[in-house]
Amino acid sequence: MAELIIIGSGTGIPSLRRGSPGLVILSDNTKLLIDSGPGALRKMLEVGITYQDIDVLLYTHIHPDHVSDLVHILFACKYADLPREKELFCIGGPGFRSYFEKLKNLYGPWIEPKSYRLTVKEISEEPLFCRDLRILSKPMAHISESVGYRIEFKDERSIAISGDTDYCQNIIDLGSEVDLLILECSFPDGKKVEGHLTPSLAGRIALESHCRRLLLTHLYPVCDRFDVVGQCKKIFQGEISLGEDLTRIKI
Repeated sequence: MAELIIIGSGTGIPSLRRGSPGLVILSDNTKLLIDSGPGALRKMLEVGITYQDIDVLLYTHIHPDHVSDLVHILFACKYADLPREKELFCIGGPGFRSYFEKLKNLYGPWIEPKSYRLTVKEISEEPLFCRDLRILSKPMAHISESVGYRIEFKDERSIAISGDTDYCQNIIDLGSEVDLLILECSFPDGKKVEGHLTPSLAGRIALESHCRRLLLTHLYPVCDRFDVVGQCKKIFQGEISLGEDLTRIKI
């Protein structure tokens, strides 16, 4: 059975409770990391996963709190005493290849793969088949490079991940009848910020997508002072979980 591990349930704002965004998905044949904010690589060690284990890096957008540890991962893969050998796939939305080329120009040989093959892709709205996973993507209402993902497993289970987004039809479509819908919930009701969701909006998306379970993550520190789940339940009556770092969830 597939499993989700929350590496970081927070944002770019420092918090002792929540690390920056990062999610690990474990299937029968694949270890996938969705976003890698600052500190993600070290926190992965707390659940027994290393940079060597990851097969696929999947990025929702290129804001620093979501991509900062990409350079760290590529740098670690060149560690002389334990160089990476297996292939690594690195996938993002529109503009991701341009972003990656800028990283190469900046860091040069420090992140250039020598002992392994690195494949960098920009995902389209056509399905991508990666090992034992089927990955679908649609643009999100955040920045021009933002995408959300739907990941389907061989046993027909599925999850959808919004990354950062405001309310939009595309995340409803990606989340249609999924077993687990993972939505950002950056701010509590009454403190709405453009490009982000509140509990009520997350609940509306969950209700309209007919998802089986809802997980709220990407929580700014202000959320810890409010009953975020209670606000969400006013709209969506299904199962709701509040993201906490290092939590493991069966899919």
